[in-house]
Amino acid sequence: MPLSTGRSTEPGAGRTTGTGAGRPARPSAGPSTGTSGPGRSTGPSGAGRSTRPSGAGRSAGLVALWRVALAGVLLCGIGLLPWLSRTDPARTVLKARAADRDPSPELLESLRAQLGLDAGPLRLLGRWLAGLPHGDAGASWISGTAVAPSVAAALGVSLLLMGGALVVAAATAGAVCGRTLWLGPRRRAARRGAGAGSGGALLAALPEFLLASVLAAVVGVRLGWLPAVGWYGPRWMVLPSLALGLPAGALLGRVLDDALPGAFAEPWARAAAARGLPARRIARQALRRAVPGVLPNTGLFVVGLTGGAVAVEQVFDIPGLGRLSLQAAIAQDLPMLQACALVLILLAAAAGGLARLAARLLLGPALRDGALPSLDRPTAPSTRAIPLLYGALLLAVVVLGGLRDPLVVDTAARLTAPSWAHPFGTDALGRDLLARVGHGALSTLALAVAVSAAALVAGVLLGLVPRLSGGLAETVNAVPPVLAGLLVAGAAGRGPYIPALAVAAVAWAPLATHTSALLRQQRAARHLAATRALGASRRHLLRRHVLPAVLPPVVRHALLRLPSVALALAALGFLGLGAQPPSPEWGRLLAENHPYAERAPWAVLAPAAALVLLGLLAVTASGGVRWPRRRPPH
Repeated sequence: MPLSTGRSTEPGAGRTTGTGAGRPARPSAGPSTGTSGPGRSTGPSGAGRSTRPSGAGRSAGLVALWRVALAGVLLCGIGLLPWLSRTDPARTVLKARAADRDPSPELLESLRAQLGLDAGPLRLLGRWLAGLPHGDAGASWISGTAVAPSVAAALGVSLLLMGGALVVAAATAGAVCGRTLWLGPRRRAARRGAGAGSGGALLAALPEFLLASVLAAVVGVRLGWLPAVGWYGPRWMVLPSLALGLPAGALLGRVLDDALPGAFAEPWARAAAARGLPARRIARQALRRAVPGVLPNTGLFVVGLTGGAVAVEQVFDIPGLGRLSLQAAIAQDLPMLQACALVLILLAAAAGGLARLAARLLLGPALRDGALPSLDRPTAPSTRAIPLLYGALLLAVVVLGGLRDPLVVDTAARLTAPSWAHPFGTDALGRDLLARVGHGALSTLALAVAVSAAALVAGVLLGLVPRLSGGLAETVNAVPPVLAGLLVAGAAGRGPYIPALAVAAVAWAPLATHTSALLRQQRAARHLAATRALGASRRHLLRRHVLPAVLPPVVRHALLRLPSVALALAALGFLGLGAQPPSPEWGRLLAENHPYAERAPWAVLAPAAALVLLGLLAVTASGGVRWPRRRPPH
């Protein structure tokens, strides 16, 4: 994407760019999108026009059919949930309707006849699908009311909350990238240091439900500045939008901040800086160049903020789609749960399509004509001590806690504040929190690292086949982790490793989407087209050009998501799908001590600080991930 700095001739087009003989052209402060003017490509295609393959329509039809098939598989899986979990749906529904009623055989048989359960899951699913073209999504098995109006009302609430969260996320991402955007036009973006972005890492590693609880208790109740519970107007949106938008924006900002140094190292940016163009203009165009690689993940965040905001909606008592999905999943209200899943699938497809369209518009004809440079980091970072410091702190907590007994109960020391005897304080049973955090680190970190590694491998492999993974990633992302945990638990039973299987089943989707976005841009690189024209094999292109450009940023992205993987495991453990008491797993520590957050905040802050420390370590260590460079032969 070179910057036009003088008289140059387009190959094959016979058109020159410049301002006159002996007078260099004024550089445009922006990444060249393969054009010297509107609609004129300067890429290797000559005239800049590319004909669409005759099979493009057939390929699009196959992709659409693949997406429909995936949606059908997901809906069928939900329809089989009671039978997969080997539970009696009539008994579960009766418990949800009236927990104090005795489930007599006669009552259960009457309920089965009322719900039509004797017809079997396939016939029930067929009836539900047959009503969709007429706008009939069935009736709730719990309340008996029509499903469609309830889902529509919950979707409206969630979309409004998602809009507020996206505003907060955009502002947070801008703050995280602000330092790089200021240094980049001054040609210092590559020397930011390993500790850059630690503040964003702290926000990204905060549990959403913990942040929501703190905001509700401090800002809403103690200070009284904003409403803490309910959903009655714009003022009730502020705190939940902050709880959702701050961690999401911090993570998106870190991914974008990782791509910006490569954009500032492109020839157009160096030429614009040398010509003295305004730094603000260069920064704006560099942002335009780097954003397309992040947009597909933004589409996934839209769905996550809509259907995956279960914890925040529970804390603030918001009647949104995530909370409705959780209630339907726990009660096995299949018509309601299937309708929620269908809405999330459609939302995922719409958000993904808009994100891909926006990426194409931002990159312009250069993506089509093969006129993009690679967004490789320009230089390797210097060695810093900050990751070693965070690692040493985390290791010290693990070692010191491992020397203590996490199961000793001292009722006389319940909820004791931090002291020399108990550096992290004690919990509601008088157990030492340092011991529990230290012992819980082994299981928490081992599972989080294993799940992150599996998600990275699956994400990269599937991301290299975008036609296969595109619809699959969007469909999987439409499943909230809680629902994924229930489905996995239904198929495999309950156990300590069920949360790991459930999170691994959905954690690869953002990494696959990131891989596909980078692969799409890398395929349009000029040097790749030239190397291919020289007769290079696909294996050579993959090993020497594609993987060195795609794999390092995706690995750094996987490291950034390590704390969120640990949080997802914690959330499923909280629902009883994983480790059981008295296990000191960090998620269980958060769940056990959450009711005492206002009276004894150290009981919650201790495991939360360990998660934050893990996030800081992951972010600062991710800056050192590079593809090994081969030394040229002497």
